[in-house]
Amino acid sequence: MSWFGRDETTMVDPADALPGRRSPLPTLERSLVNGRPLKPPFPEGLSTAVFGMGCFWGAERLFWDEPGVWVTAVGYSGGYTPNPTYEETCTNRTGHAEVVLVVFDPAVVSYAHLLTRFWESHDPTQRMRQGNDVGTTYRSAIYHADEEQRVAAESSRAAYQEALTAAGRGQITTEIAPLGAFYYAEDYHQQYLHRVPNGYCSMAGTGVACPTGLGVEAEQH
Repeated sequence: MSWFGRDETTMVDPADALPGRRSPLPTLERSLVNGRPLKPPFPEGLSTAVFGMGCFWGAERLFWDEPGVWVTAVGYSGGYTPNPTYEETCTNRTGHAEVVLVVFDPAVVSYAHLLTRFWESHDPTQRMRQGNDVGTTYRSAIYHADEEQRVAAESSRAAYQEALTAAGRGQITTEIAPLGAFYYAEDYHQQYLHRVPNGYCSMAGTGVACPTGLGVEAEQH
């Protein structure tokens, strides 16, 4: 499909992105899973990670069940339109990817382990799509918060590519970029699969395991 003739798997030019709005969208203040705040400031000592894995409903459930994860939220990152709505992102004219924000305790779970979960739980070789979900908003992405996360993400990508190649799979297309703005998605998207346990979930990995250590130190945060 396309929007006014434009290929939905092609990133929008910043000059053509939708204008958005100045004010954030109203959204939940606390997680429906554990009642913790979805928005900062978070307790001292916690770290954050942001991953795009296609539809963010399944990605959020994957991480809220992970020991050491304090809270999760879904939203939009990597694009140009300020404070976009879901309907706007679906036009593929905001530049954003659907992402999950993972707030975690690095004393309990390492960033390297979260990367392992990321790589194994979706197909990072599918450019601008995951399964039947097609478009730039469904791209695979890691948005790193600092230099340590960047190094860990890029090292893990190289290690996982070796495993995929050995298994006869294709090239990783995952975007790895600095984290810019994270815009919280609307209320009804937050912890969606907690509200609707049998709801739509597109999560499907390649079946290829990540190499132990992912080529990075075990305690990268």
